[in-house]
Amino acid sequence: MRTRAILATAAIGLATTACWAGAAGASEGTTGPAPQQSTAEGDARTSYVVVDTGQTECYDDEGIMTCPNPGEAWFGQDASYEGAQPSYTDNGDGTVTDLNTGLMWRQDPGEKTTYAQAVAGADALDLAGYDDWRLPTIEELYSLILFSGTDPSNCTDSSGCGNVPFIDTDYFEFSYGDPDTGERVIDSQYVSGTEYVNTTMGGDATVFGVNFADGRIKGYPISDPQGGEKEFFVLYVRGNPDYGVNDFVDNGDGTVSDLATGLMWQHADSGTGMDWSASLEYCEALDVGGYDDWRLPDAKELQSIVDYTRSPSTSGSAAIDPVFEATAIIDEGGSTNFGFYWTSTTHASRQSGANAVYLAFGEALGWMSGPQGELTLLDVHGAGAQRSDPKSGDASAYPYGRGPQGDVVRIDNLVRCVRDETP
Repeated sequence: MRTRAILATAAIGLATTACWAGAAGASEGTTGPAPQQSTAEGDARTSYVVVDTGQTECYDDEGIMTCPNPGEAWFGQDASYEGAQPSYTDNGDGTVTDLNTGLMWRQDPGEKTTYAQAVAGADALDLAGYDDWRLPTIEELYSLILFSGTDPSNCTDSSGCGNVPFIDTDYFEFSYGDPDTGERVIDSQYVSGTEYVNTTMGGDATVFGVNFADGRIKGYPISDPQGGEKEFFVLYVRGNPDYGVNDFVDNGDGTVSDLATGLMWQHADSGTGMDWSASLEYCEALDVGGYDDWRLPDAKELQSIVDYTRSPSTSGSAAIDPVFEATAIIDEGGSTNFGFYWTSTTHASRQSGANAVYLAFGEALGWMSGPQGELTLLDVHGAGAQRSDPKSGDASAYPYGRGPQGDVVRIDNLVRCVRDETP
């Protein structure tokens, strides 16, 4: 199983080792041997390898900083720890194999297509001698995200803003949205096969996708609000049918083990919200179950415990397995809901590192403008969405959210800590 190497200031830029069931860790970069082959035939404890986010820069609540040492302010963020480094093989036949997850991907997403066409296309695809392609689950698709990318949300030029995509373009074809055709630069949404169990925008059937242009998971209405069907890029996948399937065990000591990933989780959450720096400190200081090596999970680790079969409106719960406790909140509309949870991952833009990634285990609410200009609070992106909040500040400065869907801003988010099981 995996243990994560701690990266202190002196270690940044040096080769480090991540231990995987006694195997040597992968070298830095995105090529080379896998730390451990994770296939359907492999050890069930490593059937769900959570690949590192690729974030190597450290950030305070404004921008890049020198990476702190243990015990210093801002320690415990994503770049403080290193997990299984992204590692791919270009098979030279239009496919790419992920050596960590055991998944094989179509390399070129092709032209944008509707969700219905994407579903049908999986059955029709015969590529590199394989005909067992499928539309990826949201867990599979998210395994490809890299938070070395930068959010281009304020950019209007797809080639002139110094943008960095959230996917490895050495292995996968990628393009930003084309403003010359009426698209936004960020219109590079990739569809998954995971449909939201509820609806968004007040009644729209919704499917989850990953935006590799701006680094987010959102639930997208299947039908375009302007009429017709929304179109997406598609990366088909095959192999490792166990990827994304958790195997939780309640240890009865305030901890929950996921035997599929080798991660141990805090059974309860923090109970109260806090800003990002306080969240880092909370996990670094936590002592639960006889363990004191807890940390704030990175974006991909926390996403690995989202349960996309649940939502507040359909199961009356957070989007998480009932083996966990989840604190109920009163949301911005005065209704009982469930919270956003901080990750250790900064959601960087070209200008700043002032935002960090969170996962919505309750509804991903936003203030939408109605026909008469009135604002209505709606579940705009679905429980299980991944968005970002300012790391510090006063949420009252954003009374009607921010962004095109008026994403609510909380800043004081909940926390659930994680650690690596020891061999």
